[in-house]
Amino acid sequence: MKLVVLALAAARPDKDATILTDEREDRGDGNFFYRFETSNGIQKEKTGTPGSEGQSNMVGSFQFPLDDGSTATFTFVADENGYRVESPLLPPIPEYVQRQIDFANSQGKRR
Repeated sequence: MKLVVLALAAARPDKDATILTDEREDRGDGNFFYRFETSNGIQKEKTGTPGSEGQSNMVGSFQFPLDDGSTATFTFVADENGYRVESPLLPPIPEYVQRQIDFANSQGKRR
């Protein structure tokens, strides 16, 4: 018995992607902004400001095309409360995980 394996790889459009937009601004005081977009549908935007506890606060979004032709979109906030991302693609937090998070938060407040 002979086994023949044939593998084909289609060229990805990412290989030849070009940058359509590239905007950057850094004021040197902790405030910044950048945005870029590529020809294959990838986009990212982020704005940063100095935080009250020495951290950088950031808000932004990113998106990219999926194989089915739809677009994955995510928004995020990063600040003294951590990194939080939202997207319709993310599954909901299971109830037992939320209970653990709530318990951990309550323990932290007791200190």
